Amino acid sequence: MTTEQLNQYLWVLIIVAVWDLVWKGFALWRAAKNDSQGWFIALLVINTVGLLPILYLYVFGKNTKAGS
Repeated sequence: MTTEQLNQYLWVLIIVAVWDLVWKGFALWRAAKNDSQGWFIALLVINTVGLLPILYLYVFGKNTKAGS
């Protein structure tokens, strides 16, 4: 690939990075709040372009503390 081709798709990389950062941030916050150390480490280490954080938030990471 040439530099010109890379520059054309740079905006896609930026959008994907921001997408992943937002979802990962919410999922890490919820995992820390729920004292889910295993999930926190997995979410921090595994990069899935937002898929694992979305699954955690909506399927596995239900609030476990009272009053949440």
